[in-house]
Amino acid sequence: MKKDLIIKVVVGVVLVIIFIYSFSGGQTTEEYIEEITKEREEQDLFMRNSSDSPFTESDKEYKGLEYYPIDIKYKVKARFIEIEDKKIRQLPTNDDQVTEYLEYGYAEFTLDDKEQKLLILENVSEESLFLAFGDETSAIETYGAGRYLDVTHQGGNSITLDFNLAYNPYCAYSYEFSCPLPPRENLLSVAIQAGEKTYE
Repeated sequence: MKKDLIIKVVVGVVLVIIFIYSFSGGQTTEEYIEEITKEREEQDLFMRNSSDSPFTESDKEYKGLEYYPIDIKYKVKARFIEIEDKKIRQLPTNDDQVTEYLEYGYAEFTLDDKEQKLLILENVSEESLFLAFGDETSAIETYGAGRYLDVTHQGGNSITLDFNLAYNPYCAYSYEFSCPLPPRENLLSVAIQAGEKTYE
């Protein structure tokens, strides 16, 4: 009887480990932190040295980007809901222009016990997905006009949103850039304490 109980406990632990491992994309937490750290180091090198950096023609001194600590809680596996009747969406920009994107789908997830829903748009000309969002850190600890998140979708009814990779649009560093603002439905009712902070 005791032997059966031990076997059940061991099997349960193994299943939990398998679940965590598969959710993290086959990575350990340490490997994940190392990956995000490397991404941030590469971004810093780009900002500091690349001719495409927003600081290239700026009179501002580049002082390095500020981030929240890496937290695997903010790597979210969301439910993907495709939009069947896709429409063109016009997003205003920080300099009173308008940019157009095609509706792609919604990502639904729960964070801090609150249901959230984000609209994902498609940049048709670049064949890429576009996600801009604001949250309860906006204009306090993060850029007031929202942040961006690069996402990919391999099909199916799920999509991963890794807010540890959330970054500022270029207009956060210089007024010379035109940046789309988040659509109204992408203003989240939760604090996303992950990714890039306001650039001082």
